[in-house]
Amino acid sequence: MENVIIEPQTGRALEVARGSLIEVVDLEGRQVGDMWAIDSGAPDRWLSTAHTRDRLERLFPKTGEAFTDQTGEPILELVADTSPGPHDMLYPPCNAPLYEAEGLFGHPNCHDNFLGAVTAAGLTLPVVPDPVNLFQNSPPRPDGSLPVGTAASKAGDGITFRALRDLWFVLTSCSVDNWPTNDYVCTPLAVRVTR
Repeated sequence: MENVIIEPQTGRALEVARGSLIEVVDLEGRQVGDMWAIDSGAPDRWLSTAHTRDRLERLFPKTGEAFTDQTGEPILELVADTSPGPHDMLYPPCNAPLYEAEGLFGHPNCHDNFLGAVTAAGLTLPVVPDPVNLFQNSPPRPDGSLPVGTAASKAGDGITFRALRDLWFVLTSCSVDNWPTNDYVCTPLAVRVTR
């Protein structure tokens, strides 16, 4: 088993073989992780949250269902979830302008951490895809609002996926420390890959 720690406000890209199990664990609780999956053989195909919602007609897959790429082909299967949820597929990654609007310049962010991770892996993407925001507590309300509350995950909670093709699995430990998203403190996540 490969065990990788994603330190607070950082990101990593891991090369994962088809059929591998990938578990993301919230080590200390209340920490969101932004997740991406990119086809290693065709890096212009990646997990698309919009196309996943379209194919499943759901805001998030159920256990046994798959996330898809832009063509609707399965790329990652949801195998198990020991967290209380929820998870999000509507928000983009946090970025520098979001923090600059609050007067926070040079703040770490998931957009730049994603770019750093894929660049280190030798990948170039034309866009930063929308992520799957693991453990993010922002379910839509009946009035249409999407407020982000503190993640409900506890220490040791995890979510497990199966790679449905050879891929790059990218995870950032969400950088938000000025809103309740991560309970105002960023903590590490673990990625455990079993081949």
